[in-house]
Amino acid sequence: MPRLSHGARFRSLSVASSSPNEKKTAAARFEAAALPFMDALYNQALRLTRHSEDASDIVQETYLRAYRTFANFKEGTNCKAWLFTILYSIFVNKYRKHQREVDTVSIEELEQKFHRTLTDDDWEKKFVALTRSELDWQEPELNQALAKLPEDFRSAVLLVDVQALTYEEAAAALKCPVGTVRSRLFRARRMLFLELKDYARKIGLMRKPPI
Repeated sequence: MPRLSHGARFRSLSVASSSPNEKKTAAARFEAAALPFMDALYNQALRLTRHSEDASDIVQETYLRAYRTFANFKEGTNCKAWLFTILYSIFVNKYRKHQREVDTVSIEELEQKFHRTLTDDDWEKKFVALTRSELDWQEPELNQALAKLPEDFRSAVLLVDVQALTYEEAAAALKCPVGTVRSRLFRARRMLFLELKDYARKIGLMRKPPI
C-alpha cells in the first residue's frame, strides 16, 4: 500500500489560499475528493512499474502534485480521471524509460495465429460479458494476462475496462487521440480474450468446446 501520510501533510503544503482557514478547508476538500481513489491509483501504478516501492512513490508524488494544483481541478468533473492523468504523466516522465517489457506477447503474432478465432464476432460479446461479471482484477490469471500485453495496450484496458474511465478521459490521461485509445482497446481486448478463454470457462462464462 502507498506510504502516503495525509491530513497535516497536505495542510503543510503550499496551496492557492490566502489564510490558514482557507488552507485547512482546501485540505479537507482535497482529502474528501481524492483520497478515496488511493487504492485504485496504487494498483494501477503497481501494474505499470511491477515494483511496490516504485508504485508507492508514484502514488505519493501524484497526491502531492495534485494537492498543489488542486485549484485547477473543476468541481463536478471526474476527480479519478484527473488523478490518473497526473499519475501517467509522472510515470512517463520519471519511470517509463527505466522499465523493461518482460514476457509481453506480440499483438501481431497472436492476431495471425488466431485469425480464425478472432473472425468470430462472438469473441467481443464474450469478452464484454467477462469484464462485466464483477471480476477481481487482482486474480493471478487476470494479472498475468494483463502483464503480457505491451504497455500501451495494457494501459488502455486498465483505464477503460478496469478503472471505468471514458474513452475521452483515458485519452487525456494517455495524451493520445480518442481514436488511438479505441484502436488499442479493441486489439488488447482480443488478446485478453485469447489469454482468458480457459479462465472464462472455469468461472462459467464460456462453455467448453464439444469433443
